Amino acid sequence: MCGRYTITVTLEELIAKYFIREHPLIQYAPKYNAAPMQHITAVIHDGTQNKLGELRWGLLPSWSKEDKNAAKLINARSETLLEKASFKGLVASRRCVIPADGFYDWKIQEGGKQPMRITMRDGKLFSMAALYDIWTAPDGGRISTCTIITTAPNRLMKDIHDRMPVILDADGEAQWLERSNRNIPALLKLLRPYDAEQMLAYPVSAAVGDVRSDYPELIRRAGPEPVQGTLF
Repeated sequence: MCGRYTITVTLEELIAKYFIREHPLIQYAPKYNAAPMQHITAVIHDGTQNKLGELRWGLLPSWSKEDKNAAKLINARSETLLEKASFKGLVASRRCVIPADGFYDWKIQEGGKQPMRITMRDGKLFSMAALYDIWTAPDGGRISTCTIITTAPNRLMKDIHDRMPVILDADGEAQWLERSNRNIPALLKLLRPYDAEQMLAYPVSAAVGDVRSDYPELIRRAGPEPVQGTLF
């Protein structure tokens, strides 16, 4: 699964990567421990251009009767998207990406669980495939929410967890964001494990387990040298 992640770059870096032409009206700040039910930075395509905004992490389907159970839908399995009522209608027209520069997962080992941070080897930003929806409350208020899509683990992640977020390469990112793209079979083919050789993992402090923790020291390595994807 993907239940925590980091995005530590500047707003200017986000604007440059996603070719944002209109300055976003968001209160952006780096996150060292983004968690479910928080408002997170997302990119969507409005039919003309990419736009940067915020979505609450944990999908609340538009047909829901109340703002409830969104915390249970922080992830969507790529293999069953078209089988689930909450997701199947979103694949054609409500796709987005979640920018990140790392994500956390917990490796089971002797003595307990060790939190690991997984990043690109070059440390650069990457895009996690996601879906979003908009729920309208009885009083007319609207809540925009999202879920991050997961897939089978690559060679690096197999040693840590049995799922990983779908990370899109540059071409896949463009296809996923393109609002006019309704080729569902082709879109689903993008939802595959990312190249392990381009990634690394390293242990971090157990403090990331507390959703209230959000500070730069969380991403510091705690323990042995990073594990390179090429070693698996």
